[in-house]
Amino acid sequence: MEEMKKDLQEIQEEMKEQTPKKAKKNKRKMGDRRDGKRLKNIDSMHAFMPYLLPKRTDSEAVLSENIDATKLLQYVAEKNAQGPSFKYTVFHCVLAALAKTIYLRPKMNYFYKGHRLYERNDIIFAFTAKRTFEDHSEEALAKIKLDKESELSPIEQMHSKVEKFVTMVRKHNQTDGATDIIGTLCKFPRFIVRTVVGLLNWMDYHGIMPEGLANEDPYNSTVFVSNLGSIKATANYHHLTEWGTNSIFVIVGEMKYMQDIDKEGNASIKKMMPVGFTIDERIADGFYFAKSFKIFRHLIENPELLDRPLQEPIDFTV
Repeated sequence: MEEMKKDLQEIQEEMKEQTPKKAKKNKRKMGDRRDGKRLKNIDSMHAFMPYLLPKRTDSEAVLSENIDATKLLQYVAEKNAQGPSFKYTVFHCVLAALAKTIYLRPKMNYFYKGHRLYERNDIIFAFTAKRTFEDHSEEALAKIKLDKESELSPIEQMHSKVEKFVTMVRKHNQTDGATDIIGTLCKFPRFIVRTVVGLLNWMDYHGIMPEGLANEDPYNSTVFVSNLGSIKATANYHHLTEWGTNSIFVIVGEMKYMQDIDKEGNASIKKMMPVGFTIDERIADGFYFAKSFKIFRHLIENPELLDRPLQEPIDFTV
């Protein structure tokens, strides 16, 4: 009995020692936002940039490319051959490739707000999903957060999270929080809506946006993804917005057979997937963006890497 009491005391003492360290780690510092840490020790160009180019929509850089989808389609087919209850899709792979790319390239998760540069606390994906593929069908807005500490691979995480959202909006006919909030607000007269939106913009500028609203808003995300391929459409550009903190918009177009020319100049016909990135160029430089895009492309062309741990580095020459 005495030994058990002694062991219990030791455990309690250890917990007391660990608690302050954990609290210190999670403590917000002066200038931080609820959703991001302010980056103070930055070069003068990045400090001055939001005054020179205050609007995100004036700072758009566009990267677009057709990516070989041969291995990707084989990978998805092999996953579905195992008989999952919720089928794997190319969209899951795109989200998983983005997740790993952004995890390995942290500047892709930066954003400007209130003339200050922040590093977002979480990696968050936003996208829309139609309840049914019909003109009159409503769209639901989704936000999913990557679990950086999860033992699941990027593809398993994205597959599981998308399944939960799609089940909610299509099978259980539930609405997302953002749609509910917008629906309620639009019932008021126009001058009230304009006043509320203006007030919210001011609050967001100063980093005091209501937490519940910010958590539901898809434009408070790392990357907004539009899967145009699912509706047999394609495009290589989508604008950013001044609203929210989203610095990256990704468009995935319809796959088509195209001519592909390798490094040796040999031509062949392959199934290609058009992908377009629109990025706030203020958050990093062109070299950083180009290397990040090459990592994303490498993951799409070698999708077996999506089964590897999120934290595992990509070993290839870009």
